[in-house]
Amino acid sequence: MSKRLMTGLYWFMALEFALGAVTKFWPGDTVFSAAYSVKFVDWGYPAWMRFVVGALEGVAAVLLVIPDRRARFLGATTLMFVLTGAATTHIVNHDPAVESWAAPAHLVIMGILALVNWPADWRDLLRTPAAPTARTPRVSHDMARARDLENP
Repeated sequence: MSKRLMTGLYWFMALEFALGAVTKFWPGDTVFSAAYSVKFVDWGYPAWMRFVVGALEGVAAVLLVIPDRRARFLGATTLMFVLTGAATTHIVNHDPAVESWAAPAHLVIMGILALVNWPADWRDLLRTPAAPTARTPRVSHDMARARDLENP
């Protein structure tokens, strides 16, 4: 897949979740649905939980657009946890499929993005990126031999 297409996918997903984060913080009804303060209570959660979910979605959206594999992996896995909770909530509450299809679909997409950015070693997530260092030129066998012939 081309790099531009993947970058576009990251930005599109980030915009979707940033919009979702904003609607979680919005105090009243949104263009899309009823107020999330009411929805969370109807689902059995405290009303303030929408702020936690909105903050996680917002941070993960920012992490998705940072062109670093570690940041994108952390963003995608954070959203996988949030979306697992969302999909489970829709199943437990017997919400209609019209309201429930987005969470599992986005969960699959985030799972794929997490796999694409999977670190080679889990310790890579904890390491700070090292600054590039200047390399010393390697002395070839011929160069060393010529140097040895000049300096007996």
